[in-house]
This record gives sequence, structure tokens and C-alpha cells, in this order.
Amino acid sequence: MCCVQFGAAWSQPASASLGALRATAWRLVFAALLLLLWKRPALPRLGGGAWSSILLLGAAMAGLLMSFFSATRTLPQGLAVAINLLGPLLLAWWTGSGPRRGWWPLLALTGILALSRHGERWAADAAGLGWAALGAACWAAYIAMLRRVGERCPGGDGVALALPAAALLVSPWCGFAAAPSGAVLLQLAGLSLLMPVLPYLLELAALRRMSTASFGVLMSLEPAVAVLAGALALGQSATPLQLVGLAMVTAASLGALSES
Repeated sequence: MCCVQFGAAWSQPASASLGALRATAWRLVFAALLLLLWKRPALPRLGGGAWSSILLLGAAMAGLLMSFFSATRTLPQGLAVAINLLGPLLLAWWTGSGPRRGWWPLLALTGILALSRHGERWAADAAGLGWAALGAACWAAYIAMLRRVGERCPGGDGVALALPAAALLVSPWCGFAAAPSGAVLLQLAGLSLLMPVLPYLLELAALRRMSTASFGVLMSLEPAVAVLAGALALGQSATPLQLVGLAMVTAASLGALSES
């Protein structure tokens, strides 16, 4: 979570100069090359079912990163992550059966409304909210597909192959203009280690050792880490009302996952 959120915060200058979609596309290309060089996945050992899962995971990866970085161009980082968290939360709510399961999405939405207020104004716009909502759907798909790929592929081969699939999907954005300068490309290559290379490998290792519900409980802390990263790296201060909203979103995630 620290890799993801601080990596996202430190990526803001590159996103501002290149555009969020183009900067993310270059980041995915570098991440794919780094993982392929390091893991050297064994292609012949994978069956057809594994390949379909890998392609779906790649699509989820690409959608999650592109939508998240597009959302953070206009939304505070903590708010963007809180909305993204609705994907795993609603997935847990849908599969749960506890007596209070219907209240958790309402609590999360109330918390997001509180996070959207900053003093006397709204800290959200329609485009940012739309990108964040798309990210929520991609995050839910990503968690489900990451576990499936982990079960069907040895070691980290699945992630090492899913990232090139994601890079191919977004590669058209790399050619929309002249290539960035060498300094910017080097910066993006370094940032690709923080996000997505290290988080994907760490999350895959975690999902092999715990249930999806337990993983989701820990991931409910992501908005808090995002608020911390936004405050330390970007100077995005949180009001008392926004901190209350953050607590609501976290509580809703924990409640939904405990009943899943």
C-alpha cells in the first residue's frame, strides 16, 4: 500500500507534463519489460485457461492504473482511493449474508460524501468521479483475477505475463506525441518499480497466504495510506469532516468483509 500510494503521489509531476494516460502507458511498458527480464516466465507450461485468466488480469491492471491516475488529476488522492475501494467492498457485500450487509455500502457512500467536502466547497468533479468509479470496477476484477492467476501459474509467471498484456492494451497512448525526454523516461522507469511492479508481486504473494476476505480487510486501510501520502508528498491537507469520512469508508469495508 505504501508503494502504491507514495508512488502515485510522486508521479504527479510526470502526469502533469505528459498527461495521466500517456504517463501511465509508459509506466506499464517499463514495468512489463522489467518483470519479463527478471522473471523470465516459462511459456510452455501454461494452459489455455491460464492464458485467458492472464489476459483478463492484464485488462484489469490497465484499467485500474489508467483510471486511478486520471482520477487523481482532479480529485484528492484519498478521495480517489476511497471511491476505488467501493469495488472490492461491493463485491464482498454481494457475496456476503450477514444481518447488516445492506448498511455497509450506505456507510461507505456517506463517508465518500464527507471526503468530497473541503471546507465550503466540493473537492470533486464529474470527470474525476467517473474515472474513480471505473477504477472501482477494475479493482474488484483485479483482486478476483489475481487470485485465479496465482492458482494457475507457477511463481510470479502470471503477473510477469499479465503486465505485458496490460502494456499492449495501453501502448497506443505512448505514440500520441513525441517520446518524452530521457530524464522523464528514467523517472517513469523508476516509478514503475514502486507501482505497479512491487505491489503486484507483493499482493500475489499475500493472496497465496491468506483468504481473499482477509486480503480485503487489510486493503481497507488503503484510503488512510492515500491520505497520508497526499499530505506528506502533495500537501493535500484533510479537514476534520474528511477524516470522519475516511473512518466511515474504512469501517464500511471492514464490516462488509467480515460478513463476506
